[in-house]
This record gives sequence, C-alpha cells and structure tokens, in this order.
Amino acid sequence: MKERPVVVLDEQDDEFARILMDIELKRNAARTLVYLANVNEATSRHIELGADLRQPEVSTAMRKLMEENWVEVREIKKEGKGRPVKCYRLAVPIQDIVSKLERAKQEQVTRDLESIQKLRELGNQNISKI
Repeated sequence: MKERPVVVLDEQDDEFARILMDIELKRNAARTLVYLANVNEATSRHIELGADLRQPEVSTAMRKLMEENWVEVREIKKEGKGRPVKCYRLAVPIQDIVSKLERAKQEQVTRDLESIQKLRELGNQNISKI
C-alpha cells in the first residue's frame, strides 16, 4: 500500500473555519472551504483526511459550495473499472468569498436595523393611543 502525505488543517485554519461558522457557514462547508483554500486541488478523500470530516459530510459541504459557485470539479478517470475520482478546487479566490460573505452580513444588519426602527415607530404609535 502506498502512503501519500495529506495536508491537514492547523490551528490557524481551525480559527478561520470557526469564524466562517460564526458568520454564515455550517461546520462541514467551512472546514471544506478552508481546506480547499490551502491546496491547489483535492479529492474527496484528501478533504476527508485533511479537514477531519466523514465522506457524507464532504459530499454535503460540496453541494453547498457548488451552489454558491465557489468550487469547480473535474473527474479523473481511474485505471481499470470503477467510478472516476472527483477533484475539487476553488473557483474563486478565498478573498472574494470573504467579501461576498461580508456584503451579505452588511445587508442583513441593515435589514435588521430597519426592522428595529419600524418596531420603535409602531411602539410609539401604540403608546400614544393610550
């Protein structure tokens, strides 16, 4: 059996993933995204080992990341029979993804503040009726 080294997430990567989880992403997507940000491309198996996830978790994360168009996939045909191996890589730089998340959070904060202002106005109207 051949042994191949696999890149694994370190403490700084874990912190990056935790922040992504705090602001937007689920754990599996965050860890997968951080892993892909650290490599040129990776198979599902490498992501499993490097991001400390199980195969179904990687598949779920990939669906989310592909919905956002943040990940590209290519297939590598295996020798002999069997399914081709899928290889994943980021389709956009991680800085662009962070910027998109930032814009989404800013829009959410604006909506929340507008809702609070509307509540204040409605509350003031109800108090003046008493």
